[in-house]
Amino acid sequence: MAGETAECKGCREEYKVTEAQIARILASPMFAAEHCVPEEIYEERLQACSACPKLENSTTCRVCGCIVPVVAKLKERACPMPGGGRWPA
Repeated sequence: MAGETAECKGCREEYKVTEAQIARILASPMFAAEHCVPEEIYEERLQACSACPKLENSTTCRVCGCIVPVVAKLKERACPMPGGGRWPA
């Protein structure tokens, strides 16, 4: 192990989440309209995350480990960034 760099599992190729997998998750009943933010807010959240230094591989939040395109859709979720988060209220 000497000389090797530590890499999180999510950064390894075999663990990367694909767009197809995200689409399949978002198509599940858990993401019915009553559980989700409106599309405009969803886009604002994604835009805020895309500018965040804690976003990894354009899908994973390094603060909480969540898949951003999935959790950004949910009404009950908030940005986990300490100090108030990056998502608009």
